[in-house]
Order: sequence, then structure tokens, then C-alpha cells
Amino acid sequence: MGYTFKEILRIVIIVLFFLFIFTYGFFRAKDVIFGVKIRDVNIVDGTKYTENPVTIEGNARNAIHLLLNGREIYIDSDGNFRETIALLSGYNIIEIYAKDKFGKEDIKHYKLIYEKVFSLEDYIKKIEQAMPEEIILEENIVQEEILESDLEINN
Repeated sequence: MGYTFKEILRIVIIVLFFLFIFTYGFFRAKDVIFGVKIRDVNIVDGTKYTENPVTIEGNARNAIHLLLNGREIYIDSDGNFRETIALLSGYNIIEIYAKDKFGKEDIKHYKLIYEKVFSLEDYIKKIEQAMPEEIILEENIVQEEILESDLEINN
């Protein structure tokens, strides 16, 4: 009931052949099995931003369509993407949607908060832009009259 060397060698070769076929088939089909995944995105959910615009980078390997807030963006051959978006003041929701050639999808949502920090100079410029020119001229005339009256009193 013993096996000869040739029989053992033939069984080992057949097993190795089928193992090779199975492994090769798995690696070729892994895109179908696992689908598309959005990874390595450089923004964090719930983060507060004080600068605008924001550059969003990441990877969506195996994706053929990638949408950022409903707008299709470019993906390189490795699945990397990079897009700059302007945030609105307050609460912003960023949606990244990826789809592969087999119809599998991945969606990521990020909630960002944009708070613009005003310097005093920015604030003054905004007020000046909002004020009608006549009010500014009237203020200048009033200030000149006050200065003249101060000079008369001091003399």
C-alpha cells in the first residue's frame, strides 16, 4: 500500500499546479471581490478650519468614477486624487463617492467647520466698504470742524 516516488511526485505537482491556479485567480479577482475603497484622505471629520480654500487629497484605488460633492474629479493611474474646494462659512459637508468598473461603490462623508478669523484691519475695511460714501464724507467734515474749533479754543 505504499506509494512510489513517482506517484508522490505526481500528486505534489498536481497539488502545486491547482494551488498556483487558485492563487493566481484570487489575485486577479481581488478587485471584483474587494471593490473600491476610499483611503488616506487628508481631512478629518469634525475639524475646524480657519483658512480657505482647502485641498483634499486621498486615494481611491480601482475607481473609475470619483465625485467630490457631486462633481467628478480627476484620478491618476494609482487612484490618487487632489482637489481644492472653497468652504462656506459655518458647517460644511464633504461627500466623496467612488465607483469601480464592476459597480461597487464607496462613500465617505466629512463634516467640516469653517470659521473665518478677522483681523482688525479686515474688519475696518469691511465697515468702510459697507458704509455709503456720503456718510464717510460727512464724518470727515465733522472731524475737520471739531479740529478747527479745538484750534480756535487753544489760540
